[in-house]
Amino acid sequence: MRAVQVVRLDGPAAVEVRELPEPERKPDEVLVDVRAIGVNFPDVLQSKGLYQNKPELPFTLGSEVAGVVREAPDGSGLHPGHRVAAFTSTGAFAEVVAAPVDVVLPLPDELGFPAAACLPMNYLTAHFALLVRGHLRAGQKVLVQGAAGGVGTAVIQLAAALGARVIAVVSTAEKAEVARAAGAHDTVFADGFKDAVKELTGGAGVDLVVDPVGGDRFTDSLRCLAPEGRLLVVGFTAGEIPTVKVNRLLLNNIDVVGVGWGAFASARPGYLKAQWAELEPHLRSGALDPLISTTLPLDRAAEALALIDERRVTGKVVLQP
Repeated sequence: MRAVQVVRLDGPAAVEVRELPEPERKPDEVLVDVRAIGVNFPDVLQSKGLYQNKPELPFTLGSEVAGVVREAPDGSGLHPGHRVAAFTSTGAFAEVVAAPVDVVLPLPDELGFPAAACLPMNYLTAHFALLVRGHLRAGQKVLVQGAAGGVGTAVIQLAAALGARVIAVVSTAEKAEVARAAGAHDTVFADGFKDAVKELTGGAGVDLVVDPVGGDRFTDSLRCLAPEGRLLVVGFTAGEIPTVKVNRLLLNNIDVVGVGWGAFASARPGYLKAQWAELEPHLRSGALDPLISTTLPLDRAAEALALIDERRVTGKVVLQP
């Protein structure tokens, strides 16, 4: 089979498409013929050796796939021909993937493979962020940084589906259109977003800020919070990890909350499937529908990674074998 491997930690341009043996399925794994692959910011970080998960070189990149079951363990409820998505720590950028039963998720008929490949990381992260770490309730106001990216659009769609008012922070008019297409009720530009949010909320502020960006926006994000608001730290696509003066938290009774979905889920067997079951009605209704900006063949994986690395992506990038 063909697979995209990181052979040296020099970033997107250094990945290689190689011919490898197909994976051998372990007794607790499902063998999946891959139809679509989701590309994520952590994949870029892994190509540079900057992600917390550092496999030994060479390794096959990627963590999100959708495809068709070839083989499955007895009693798993999965059978050859079933359409599924799966979340793997590595190995997704390939024509065939072996994944533990616990991370293989059945697809509703309404979902095609490209959309399904965009779901596991971003939408399960959004679910964990909004409901588990953010305690979102219908009617609350949510500010989303990096709103036109994969995580941002997933958060917008899920927050709107759960009855929140969503304000999206974007850097360009084009990205504002993407955020509105995802379901944002209002959009504001990153330059001056604090004052714009104040005006939109009548000075009240927002209940949640979801921040996958970090960097120099962080302090103004804190200033956008209403009393007892929560800022959810999802990632640092800006590259800079910000710091916070904790007196701000004390004076305004606000929280800064970490969102580490992967570590949380991996330590709790069955958790992904429980999340998936909660998302399924929204998937079937079309409320959750990933925005795919670019679809490329597997051989152009380096280009797909570069698009994300250079922040030229709105929505999601998908690879197809």
